[in-house]
Amino acid sequence: MLRFLACSLLLVVACAQAQPLLLVTTSQLADVARNVAGGLVEIAQMMGPGVDPHQYRATPRDVQNLQDADLILYHGLHLEGQLADVLERFASIHPTVAVVENAIPEGDLLVADSEANAFDPHVWNDVGLFSRTAGVIATELAGLDAANAAVYEANATEYARLLRELDGWIAEAIAGIPEGSRHLVTAHDAFAYYGRAYGIAVDAIQGLSTESEAGVADIRATVRLLTESQVPAVFVESTINPRTIQAVLEAVHAAGVATGLGGELYSDAMGEPGTAEGTYVGMMLHNTSAIVSALGGDLPVLPASLRAWQEQWGSGQ
Repeated sequence: MLRFLACSLLLVVACAQAQPLLLVTTSQLADVARNVAGGLVEIAQMMGPGVDPHQYRATPRDVQNLQDADLILYHGLHLEGQLADVLERFASIHPTVAVVENAIPEGDLLVADSEANAFDPHVWNDVGLFSRTAGVIATELAGLDAANAAVYEANATEYARLLRELDGWIAEAIAGIPEGSRHLVTAHDAFAYYGRAYGIAVDAIQGLSTESEAGVADIRATVRLLTESQVPAVFVESTINPRTIQAVLEAVHAAGVATGLGGELYSDAMGEPGTAEGTYVGMMLHNTSAIVSALGGDLPVLPASLRAWQEQWGSGQ
C-alpha cells in the first residue's frame, strides 16, 4: 500500500512537471493568457508592474525562460522595441507569435507613422479590440496542448464576453463626463485607442514611445492647450516619471488656471500582482474610474458580471 502511494505521488509530480511552459512578454497579454489557460499551462511573464515595454531589456532569467519555453507570445507592433532582436532569434527555435498583429487587422489599427508603415501598439486601451487576443491565445494553446483545446476555447469565449461587458461600461462611463471636460491629457501618447473607442479627446506631452524625453516645446504646447481649454485635470502614468506632468501643472497654475492632478493611470503596465489593478480588467476599471471622477462625470452601475468579478477580488480570490 505504501509503495502504491509512493508511485501515485511520483505520477502527480511527473504530471505537474509536464505542464507546457508559456512565456509572455507584457503584463496585459499574460493576464489574458492566464484566463484562457485556466491553470493548465505554466505561464512566465517577462514584464512586471511599473515596467516600460518600450525600453525593456531581457534579464538572464528571461533568456533562460526563452530557451525553456514551449511557446512564446508577444504583443508586436514594435511595442517590445528593445526585445525585437532577442525574440527574432528565438523564433527559429520555438513557436513565437505576435498576438496583437495576428488578432487585429491593420484596418482596425491606428497609424503612428504612415511613411514607416508603423502602427500605434497601445491596443489594450480599446477593450473591444483587445478582447480578440483571447481567441488567438486559445488557438495557440490548443496547438501546444490539443487534449485541452475545448477548455481553452470555452475559457476564451467566457473571458471575451466579460471584456465586452467592460467595453460597454467604459463607453457609458465616458459619455457621462460633461462634454466640455471630455479631454484626457497624459504624460505620453498611450491612450489614442481609448479616445477613439470611447469618445474622449486625447493629448499627451510625449509621443508614442518613451525612448526620448519630452522637450521644452512639448511642455509649452501642453501648457497652452490646458490654459486655453480649461481641462479640469491631467494624469500621471505608472511607467512614466511624473516630472513632466509636474512641470506642466506648475506652469498652468502660474497662468492662473486651476487644473488639478487627476491621479495615476496604468498605461503600459498593470498594477501589482495580487491586486485587482494587477489584472487587465482591474486596470481598465481603475483607469476609467479615475478619469471619469477627475473630469466631473458620474460612474454608471457595473453590470452583474463585473460586480461578480469585483466581489471575487474583494474576497481575496
